[in-house]
Amino acid sequence: MVSSVAKKRACYKANVAAKKRPDPFSPYLSDWGVFAPLRLRAQTIAEGVYAGMHRSVRKGAGVEFGGQRPYVSGDDLRFVDKRSLLRHGRLMIREFETETDRALWLVVDATASMAFKGSGPGSKYPFAALCAAALGRVALASGDPVGLVVLGGDGARALPAASGREAFERMVWTLSAIDPSGDWTARQSDIGDSLAPIHARARRGSTIVLFSDLIDLPEGTRSQFGALATRGRRTFAVQVLSPEEITLPFEHHARFQSLEGGVVVDADPSAARAHYQSRLAALREEWSSDLIGRGGALVTASTSNDPVKIVRALLLGIGGARA
Repeated sequence: MVSSVAKKRACYKANVAAKKRPDPFSPYLSDWGVFAPLRLRAQTIAEGVYAGMHRSVRKGAGVEFGGQRPYVSGDDLRFVDKRSLLRHGRLMIREFETETDRALWLVVDATASMAFKGSGPGSKYPFAALCAAALGRVALASGDPVGLVVLGGDGARALPAASGREAFERMVWTLSAIDPSGDWTARQSDIGDSLAPIHARARRGSTIVLFSDLIDLPEGTRSQFGALATRGRRTFAVQVLSPEEITLPFEHHARFQSLEGGVVVDADPSAARAHYQSRLAALREEWSSDLIGRGGALVTASTSNDPVKIVRALLLGIGGARA
């Protein structure tokens, strides 16, 4: 009897100790700060930008030549290839690829590192979610379908590209219900699995935008994300950092611990600041060069920035890429 009671007490103590130990895969509660409520804030930001990423895509027969095919009875004679008729005496119809399927795909990083706040008005994930939701709102107002993929996150899931009011509500609900979690520093296969729906469903002319700190993602993420820029698709990225991550303003010797990867560094910030900012600039340059080479762009953001300006910069970049 005594032995049984002792065993129960030992098990209880072990369970309590286990609960106290930090788990890198458990969700971190995000500090939404001024970025909540997401639905209303996203609508306000979208209204403050401007309506539409591009001109109406619901009119006309298309803008890109897609080839020829033989004429069949009932075809519109306006699209008969006159050169083919004069040279070869054959009735051929010129076909075009329409712009009616220019979907926007949002990829939002919800891994553990995105829970960091610093001195910003909110954590990195809420800021990224707010900019993504506002951009999605603008796209939906233009008549474009919007899809969503979340990297990491507690209870995260992908939403297929859809249009209409319900699409915005589903997107906002999904983003609001997620708490950042997961150490993805060495989980390259998870990136490929998460991006698979975009590979399979995003058609020609789609725009894919990644919102992330770009810091703790596994090696190869840049090439995997860049691989989406095929078949006429465009890829863009927004690097979201806290003010402290950008400037490293600390003055006294401190211990820095990453939320992903288990890295712990004891350093003098004033001595390491120049090297740190150089490495951060190199990371931005790598992403920027890769995206520009594929027809996209990189936008850098701090959680203390005005979200309206970030969304507007994205829209201008997307419009420039499509011009």
